[in-house]
Amino acid sequence: MKNLFAFILKHNFIFVFLFLQVICGWLLVQSSGFQGAHVLNSSNKVVANIYETTANTKEYFSLKQENEKLARENSVLRNFLKANYAVLPMKEFVNNDTLYKQQYSYINAKVVNSSVNKRRNYLTLNVGSEQGITQDMAVMASDGIVGIVTNASQNFSSAMSLLHKDMRVNCQLKKDGSYGPLIWDGLDYRYCLLTDIPTHSKITKGDTVITSELSGIFPEGIMVGTIESYERRRNESYYTAKVKLSADLKKVNHVYVIKNKFKNERDSIEKIAQKQIDD
Repeated sequence: MKNLFAFILKHNFIFVFLFLQVICGWLLVQSSGFQGAHVLNSSNKVVANIYETTANTKEYFSLKQENEKLARENSVLRNFLKANYAVLPMKEFVNNDTLYKQQYSYINAKVVNSSVNKRRNYLTLNVGSEQGITQDMAVMASDGIVGIVTNASQNFSSAMSLLHKDMRVNCQLKKDGSYGPLIWDGLDYRYCLLTDIPTHSKITKGDTVITSELSGIFPEGIMVGTIESYERRRNESYYTAKVKLSADLKKVNHVYVIKNKFKNERDSIEKIAQKQIDD
């Protein structure tokens, strides 16, 4: 305390000056409304800044608890993400029409495994007999045909890809209906060959190739691809055309399995006809 009094006495002029400054300021505020209001606003800003700084400080020290709370909420929400669930298809889309009988119905599916670099390529689908999948059902993507189902278990099925040496699908030129079997030569996964196109057909580069009703599996008119090039086979009156497939079989992900409701009936009548011919 003694030192304090000594310090004040030593610098008494300064303290007197500051005291007089305060008195002057107080008299100025009291005598003038404008200066009073200005000082009041300034003091309010100072107080507001103090409050804001205090709040920010408290918020900073509470970040840890907030982060833990958000993490818990995220873990709960992630359990509801669609990607965490195996989708069990599939809804069968049915179109009831009083005038026409529906021949084809579609079952959506996901490709869970596939190959394109072998001579015999297959796809595995996440649908099986429980979803109505049977042998010889057609498989197509949104941009073109993909293959044909060969086997079905309870919840999975395998499909022979277009990129299989034994695959044959009857296709036709959209322009004039000339048709022939589509096969794969095993060279490039992007192309197949449309064979046995008669030389009187008006084939040109860029023509659209679609499925034919003759396939007995695919509905007529599904996109297959476009003519990349063609050539006449030696000593034959047929063209063989190189077709650029519209579906990218290396990227195909979601597909539709097509059910032909009249297939069994058609197969039965064709067997009877064939037997009569053979006899």
